[in-house]
Amino acid sequence: MGLFDGMMGNASEVNINEVRKDFAHILAPTENIEKAYKLIRDMFIFTNKRLILVDKQGMTGKKTEYHSLPYKSITHFSIETAGHFDLDAELKIWISGTAMPIEKTFNKSLNIYELQSVLADYVLR
Repeated sequence: MGLFDGMMGNASEVNINEVRKDFAHILAPTENIEKAYKLIRDMFIFTNKRLILVDKQGMTGKKTEYHSLPYKSITHFSIETAGHFDLDAELKIWISGTAMPIEKTFNKSLNIYELQSVLADYVLR
């Protein structure tokens, strides 16, 4: 991820092997990481069982909050593709019991269709 993308709040796909090593301590025994994306210091991780949102807090980022969203709690989601002048793609996820969606922005190099396909595969089971 480039510095400009990070400053603009865009997310980029990260190496799965590094994520598996760094987040093994929060996974269930039968849980596997499928995809992971980084947004400045924060991450969101797609496993075969849930979506994990990693929120680094404070100036140093030592304090971390982990949000676990079972796929069955996702009521619907949408994607908005990048255009000629709008270079960002967006993912919105609505969770049962909340009115506002979780919104994530991606740079144009990310395949938003692939991300949508991963999410759809787990939510629509």
